[in-house]
Amino acid sequence: MSALFSPLTLRSVTLANRIVVSPMCQYSAERGEATAWHMIHLGSMALSGAGLLCIEATAVEPDGRITPGDLGLWDDVTEAALVPVLAAIRKHSSIPVAMQLSHAGRKASSHAPWEGGQLIPVAEGGWLPHAPSALPHKAGEEPPLALDTAGLNRIREAFAASARRAARLGIDALEVHAAHGYLLHQFLSPIANQR
Repeated sequence: MSALFSPLTLRSVTLANRIVVSPMCQYSAERGEATAWHMIHLGSMALSGAGLLCIEATAVEPDGRITPGDLGLWDDVTEAALVPVLAAIRKHSSIPVAMQLSHAGRKASSHAPWEGGQLIPVAEGGWLPHAPSALPHKAGEEPPLALDTAGLNRIREAFAASARRAARLGIDALEVHAAHGYLLHQFLSPIANQR
């Protein structure tokens, strides 16, 4: 038998097989809140037979969203919006559920990919991104706010607070997003700071 279809235990979570539904950004949240789309999308993925379902990149603070449509988990309202989604999954599937916590850094305040994915200026309803330095994501764009010690502490606490919220929701595992040129990756790679 292939190892792909054998169980795997990760600390206290046992997967029925080693197939994982990757976190897929849906850009369908409203003010960070899960919508009916999340119920349909995640519900269908929960019935796939995979060993683990990972919820899309979930912003730890509003300014950490990639786009205005990003899912969030930063306050009681965004937490409550996930309750019915997870309740439906738990009712109809035994799949463990993970969540990817993220902060977009200088790539925040962007249009959805099908709208070009470029920075939404503050004057057009966007927000000022926060990053390791004031270098803009792309030449000609407004530079982000360079994080100082207080900003770094705020974001660290935002990740911790979102993790506590995820635990209250019964999320089985967390993945910290540190790739694709988002905030944590921006500290790790000079290439991530360039387009």
